[in-house]
Amino acid sequence: MTHNAKALNAALGWIRLGGSAYERGVALGIQGREALQQHLVQTPLWQQITSAEHAPLVERMAVYTQRHFPDVWQELQGLAEGVGMPLAQVVAWNCRGDVLASVPDGCTTVQWPGEPIQIAHNEDGLPCLRGQCFIAEVEVDSTPFWSFCYPGSLPGHSFAWNRAGLVMTVNNLRLQGVVPQVPRMVLTRACVQASGIDAAIAVLRDFGHSGGFHLSLAQCGDRRVMSVEFGAGNVSVVALTQPSIHANHALHLRPERQLVTDSSMDRQQRGEALLGQVSALAILRDKAGPGLPIRRDSPDDPDEENTIASVVFSVGDKGLDWQVYADPQGTPQGIPQGDPQGDPQGDPQGD
Repeated sequence: MTHNAKALNAALGWIRLGGSAYERGVALGIQGREALQQHLVQTPLWQQITSAEHAPLVERMAVYTQRHFPDVWQELQGLAEGVGMPLAQVVAWNCRGDVLASVPDGCTTVQWPGEPIQIAHNEDGLPCLRGQCFIAEVEVDSTPFWSFCYPGSLPGHSFAWNRAGLVMTVNNLRLQGVVPQVPRMVLTRACVQASGIDAAIAVLRDFGHSGGFHLSLAQCGDRRVMSVEFGAGNVSVVALTQPSIHANHALHLRPERQLVTDSSMDRQQRGEALLGQVSALAILRDKAGPGLPIRRDSPDDPDEENTIASVVFSVGDKGLDWQVYADPQGTPQGIPQGDPQGDPQGDPQGD
């Protein structure tokens, strides 16, 4: 199984994480410490999430995480040590989408069945984190993986891929009235090291009482492209047979209540209009629609989100190609490239 790094813009950092779960968390925290302490802790969202008002709910989710995902809990403990912040605050931050229905975790995903499968994704987050994010290569005993990471956050809730050829992209769902148990970011952290599509979905079926996420899943050697929406104790799985797009609101989960922002609706409608007309990457870069744009760069975006990075995965029977862009224009520059067999211990700089 080949994993080929086609391009990675130099604006994104690159880090390798190994050792114990706690040691991986410490290294992850150190990588994001400066951005978290200089930017995130100053935001109203951080202040709200870490307030005493939400402490009982966060503690409830912490107990479930320790019980069912002890390795991820140790990563969180290490992460708090690495960023130099109280564990309770770091845990709360990693529960933000479970505590609040509306958080600035946007994203748009294009899902393109065929040969090869294409999964293309805009990662949209807080504007203050532009240039502060990074790709982590994570060596774990089960299935090593690579993930886009935000400072102070667990890997696996954005876009990721692993040595088994599994590709996963994640979109926020703003479900309302949720009574969470396991944080949704803990669930996707577990999914990203799954051996395959079905194993990842099984994690969600076992622990679906969380905030809402949408996953696009594909895997080398597996012709399926799966659209998975979960949250509030429910999981909906649809095998896609036609090019599709997803932009932050549930399309088939049928939640009792969800918040659909203007941006989410505009991106969905514009993306559907472009499907089959232009490439997946062109859809991700589009800013010409009648409403709010798919590519998001405005400092006064109404959802407080900007496009931090874009990725295009080509998933074939025998291998996986990926391109990551932080530059909204042209060909990305700088190529930290892993070993062509997908070994996280390979040379990150390529030839």
